[in-house]
Amino acid sequence: METNQDEQVPWKVSFSAKAAKQAKKLPQEMRDRLFALQLEMEQTGPEQTTWRNYGLIVNAKDVHHCHLNSGQQRYVVVWKVTSRMIQVVEILYVGPHGSVRYSSFK
Repeated sequence: METNQDEQVPWKVSFSAKAAKQAKKLPQEMRDRLFALQLEMEQTGPEQTTWRNYGLIVNAKDVHHCHLNSGQQRYVVVWKVTSRMIQVVEILYVGPHGSVRYSSFK
């Protein structure tokens, strides 16, 4: 069976137990945006430069974040690349911007 060399292998994107619980508490619109982000990461990898306020977290190894929305109650997603070799990403935090402690993601 031949495989096309140009086929891109999808990334595996999972949620930590804590992030999975946090995701269930999100308003439906934010959950929809979160799952859209997850799909994009599965297709194109952890660098999501088109998402609002995307960036790497300073002093953390391969930990990324972005905002799901703008406005008064902002929601943030934080994820870490656990393996670039086998293309695995774990979402570590999903929730209000004011509750995230970026320093805890080392």
